[in-house]
Amino acid sequence: MEARGSIRPAAVLLVFLGSLLPAAALAATGGGSGKAAPSSSYVVYLGGHPRRDGVSPEEASRQAVGSHHELLAAILGDREKAREAIFYSYTEHINGFAATLEPAAAAALAKHPGVVSVFPNRGRKLQTTRSWQFMGLERAAGDVPPWSAWETARYGEDTIIGNLDSGVWPESKSFDEGEMGPIPDDWKGICQNEHDPAFHCNSKLIGARYFNKGYAAAAAPLPLDDGLRTPRDENGHGTHTLSTAGGAAVRNAAVFGGYGSGTARGGAPRARVAAYRVCFRPVNGSECFDADVLAGFEAAIADGVHVISASVGGDAADYLEDAVAIGSLHAVKAGVTVVCSAGNAGPDTGTVSNVAPWILTVAASSVDREFLAFAVFNRTRIQGRSLSERWLHGKGFYIIIYGAEAVAPGSLLKDAQACLLGSLDPKKARGKIVVCVRGDIPRVEKGEAVRRAGGAAMILVNDEVSGNDLHADPHVLPAVHISYADGLTLSDYLNNTQIPSGFIIKGKTIIGTRPAPVMADFSSQGPNTVNPEILKPDITAPGVNVIAAWTGAAAPTDRPFDRRRVAFNVLSGTSMSCPHVSGIAGLIKTLHPEWSPAAIKSAIMTSATDLDADRNPILNSSHLAATPLSYGAGHVFPSRALDPGLVYDMTVVDYLDFLCALGYNATAMETFNKGSFVCPSTAMALHDLNYPSITAHGLHAGTTTMVRRRVKSVGLPGTYTAAVVKEPEGVHVGVTPAMLVFREAGEEKEFDVSFTVKDPATVTGYTFGALVWSDGSHQVRSPLVVKIMGDE
Repeated sequence: MEARGSIRPAAVLLVFLGSLLPAAALAATGGGSGKAAPSSSYVVYLGGHPRRDGVSPEEASRQAVGSHHELLAAILGDREKAREAIFYSYTEHINGFAATLEPAAAAALAKHPGVVSVFPNRGRKLQTTRSWQFMGLERAAGDVPPWSAWETARYGEDTIIGNLDSGVWPESKSFDEGEMGPIPDDWKGICQNEHDPAFHCNSKLIGARYFNKGYAAAAAPLPLDDGLRTPRDENGHGTHTLSTAGGAAVRNAAVFGGYGSGTARGGAPRARVAAYRVCFRPVNGSECFDADVLAGFEAAIADGVHVISASVGGDAADYLEDAVAIGSLHAVKAGVTVVCSAGNAGPDTGTVSNVAPWILTVAASSVDREFLAFAVFNRTRIQGRSLSERWLHGKGFYIIIYGAEAVAPGSLLKDAQACLLGSLDPKKARGKIVVCVRGDIPRVEKGEAVRRAGGAAMILVNDEVSGNDLHADPHVLPAVHISYADGLTLSDYLNNTQIPSGFIIKGKTIIGTRPAPVMADFSSQGPNTVNPEILKPDITAPGVNVIAAWTGAAAPTDRPFDRRRVAFNVLSGTSMSCPHVSGIAGLIKTLHPEWSPAAIKSAIMTSATDLDADRNPILNSSHLAATPLSYGAGHVFPSRALDPGLVYDMTVVDYLDFLCALGYNATAMETFNKGSFVCPSTAMALHDLNYPSITAHGLHAGTTTMVRRRVKSVGLPGTYTAAVVKEPEGVHVGVTPAMLVFREAGEEKEFDVSFTVKDPATVTGYTFGALVWSDGSHQVRSPLVVKIMGDE
């Protein structure tokens, strides 16, 4: 469903964490991410737990479960029915439950004074050898220089990264324990393998759990087999993402016969890792369900992870009706940094997901590596992309035909043109290179259609909408993917030649391509549709053609016709960029264990760059200048992030003040965080949240808006001077004071940024700039985002 433009300012209780008690509730329906599950399963969110002084954790958990049964029994009129309906009770950091309910019961619960929100158990979708070289952590030969961020941060030693995804393949070499040493004493997790005794953890992969009750409710009445009762990864996504975040070094890793050969390792290679399987086989287009996602957050926090990586997403939604937003706020309250994918709905604007300000939201961009292959015809060599293992042999050319020229009896011409399975006639396609048009089905499935028809190879041509968007895929036959413009050249040759012929040249890995990075076309973009005052995404990182570990249970294409099994695979998506940043967050946590999640996030954002490898502005997939709505603060820069100089720090109270300003108010509060919390009598301005990026939204010609920020010194004493290195077009920017003197680490200083729109306004819409605080050695950079309103 369509995401809302802003959070509904309902008279509801702002109750999150600690011991805050609600006085009203959100509506049970409306808003949300993803599609509602076909069954009537709901998540009932009650905020935080009351204080539990003098009560053992076991007894506190029993009391919480009992209170959940009692609450639902009051609605259903029967305690036994309530017990049967509830399939999760969240009893540690999060207070709430998930249950199978009739819509009327859910609506009644939403009106109960002890309920914060009720929302459907919605489905969500799952959203390298070169990445770390590209970001300067290792040399081209794979050796690590002494000044690398890996060396400085001890490779993320003993930081624990938890991954909410499709599980893990524990036999992968990326999770070999090597010389990791004993598991940290404060680790509380388990290796849940009661239905899979072959599944083992070790001192690298220190924990694994699965949460399938929300999935079971959505899939009902289908039964769950043992493949759904294990943390073992069936589709490869979770193995890929977890190894990208914290996988051990594996030398001579490559894919499909040698592409991208090198050392594969995660961003924090010596981190401990834990897998939380919350995603399973697709049901009605969704793999992950909110009840399970929330259970995964609850367990990861309780187990003792330091960083949570979650490459799952859906439509942006009201925070109190969003399982990722709720779970991540409780995580941040516990000191856990949460990193999430921005989504793969680009390049359309306003598509970014996981937009809560306490989440670090990651977009995707390319590195300087391509997997090239070539189509040759009419003395022309067209460059394309491919990861095919098999290639044409001999020196002779092959006849080239359109898929539409080989339409099978009973098939539609348009189906043959797109090379749908079964649409091609073997009598016409056998031994030939078949040209297939992109669209309708997965790209690799088109190659399978050609293979089944006896075709020798495939040229995959983009349609006009796809333009220059090319992908290197592990096709099951010799194949190359070419652009729309090059497809027109090929088409002209085919249409004007009696017996057209050609060849496909074997693919190869090319390093040092330019420009790089380039924003991925699929990467979801801002503005933030829930709160445009907060820039999202926050950062970009490598997410195109990422090589990482793979499951032994699925083919590299994840298609049933593909019988291949590989140790490493290539994937693209913000699911791949997210764990890059999770690994970097792990490095920072190792080096600065006392830093808050907000400080870690700030370090990553303010040290980022908006320039590519040649120090030109980062481009988008159309080769136009990208903006912060695409890349947030810029491309992650690991070595700078370890020593940012200043950070924009926050506590959970800052986030609660922000939520109060959105209209969530508290009328009955108990103690919070060893003190008393009430919504401020005067609500803060939303743009004054102490965020590392600075947004002034809704300005008019001739007006001035003031935004306040606070920075903390995390380095040596020094004097920082402000410079507006780029003013947003049509806007004058001032900074007061323009100089900040820090005498010791931990000292905080405030400053104001004024935005004055010229009158008459020279531009309307979004315009961008940048502010940098510098002491001569640190560059603390914040993007400036201004939305200028036109005359109404």
